[in-house]
Amino acid sequence: MSNAKVLPLLEPAVEACCPPLNERPLTADEAERTALMFKALGDPVRLRLFSAVASHEGGEACVCDISDVGVSQPTVSHHLKKLKEAGLLSSERRGTWVYYRVEPAVLAAMGQLLTKAASAAA
Repeated sequence: MSNAKVLPLLEPAVEACCPPLNERPLTADEAERTALMFKALGDPVRLRLFSAVASHEGGEACVCDISDVGVSQPTVSHHLKKLKEAGLLSSERRGTWVYYRVEPAVLAAMGQLLTKAASAAA
């Protein structure tokens, strides 16, 4: 008989990086943080890596599963580092491999930034 207890999963709180674009002008700090995230996704290789992680089964991917994007392994590592620095990915080392996950709170905040502005314009 097991004493294991099943704990409920908690949804991460969405911490907005900044208000929707149509709510008020961004402060300098908000614009800096937001630009860093969008700049990280502005590179085609980074966008492919980000998409590979986001669409991978289970919401995380081993670097060994996503590194076939047409560039060398050191370049893949560089781009993954940039995505982590922008707060879009987190990682965990397991043995010799590193597994990457999309940060859902940041992604949701970026979506809110654009979605609310787009829905107000419609």
